[in-house]
Amino acid sequence: MPQINQSLGEFIIENQNEFKYSSGELSRLINSIRLAAKMVNHKVNKAGLVDIVGQIGETNVQGEAQQKLDVYANDVFVNGLINRNIVCGIATEEEEDFLSIKGRQGRNENKYVVLIDPLDGSSNIDVNVSVGTIFSIYRRVTEVGKPVELQDFLQPGHKQVAAGYIVYGTSTIFVYTTGHGVNGFTLNPAIGTYYLSHPNMMFPEKGSIYSVNEGHYVHFPQGVKDYIKYCQKEEEDRPYTSRYIGSMVSDFHRNMIKGGIYFYSSTSSNPQGKLRLLYECNPLAFIAEQAGGKASDGFGRILDIQPTELHQRVPFFCGVKSMVDKAEEFMQRYD
Repeated sequence: MPQINQSLGEFIIENQNEFKYSSGELSRLINSIRLAAKMVNHKVNKAGLVDIVGQIGETNVQGEAQQKLDVYANDVFVNGLINRNIVCGIATEEEEDFLSIKGRQGRNENKYVVLIDPLDGSSNIDVNVSVGTIFSIYRRVTEVGKPVELQDFLQPGHKQVAAGYIVYGTSTIFVYTTGHGVNGFTLNPAIGTYYLSHPNMMFPEKGSIYSVNEGHYVHFPQGVKDYIKYCQKEEEDRPYTSRYIGSMVSDFHRNMIKGGIYFYSSTSSNPQGKLRLLYECNPLAFIAEQAGGKASDGFGRILDIQPTELHQRVPFFCGVKSMVDKAEEFMQRYD
């Protein structure tokens, strides 16, 4: 049983036998992400005191303006993973192609690939709103010892061996799963250690919050419009409360604790949706299911989607299971 105030390092060591391929590699990998997150957290907390906020003047592969912190966080996580010789490949939301990582012997002897959104919601840094990091870990499917290939990254979400996120907010919390439940660890900044603060995290059976950018309402498909009206209708257990931060990690984290649904559907301008399947939707869907929630594209399970490209986008509905079921019901009326 998880013990409150147990350190993240102790928890990883104590539970590493739960990993499907227990060899210590996955433990070291999560520890590496933990360390990089502390470095990013330190920089985030200095925003406004040092020249780290605002745009860098370039766009990423998504066509989005890169923030200075986007670039910094990407470099910290990529370099941290490379320098510790624990992954054979990395793909990030900020770079067009994946990186194939050679080990100390010049061979790709490691077993895991990491896909990561280094800083989700980074445009909110300028106004002191919570941001986060999302990561996903897979076991490679190609032969160990050879360079990784695209197929190592284009695996359906149910093949994940671990996934997690870090919220940089009023406190910094590291939440992750290896397929055996979800646990959250809060950073004590005085000593730089994460301690277990949210053991066995679960979505409530019922929710009362819906999170969506209603500014896109006129561009939503009819099923989404109808579901929003359903959320707003005066009934015994409604209307639901509208809460939207604009940092996906923060919205997801609140809804998992308080009970709610987050959705970013297709629109007339983005018919495939806007969120990235590999860097955002799959890892959060894995966490949601492990916490008793549900994640869907409006018509089927997110974790069953077979990716076809690194930066593939999908509609995303995620949260309390009964709320996602109801959203699917409205979507499927217009299939």
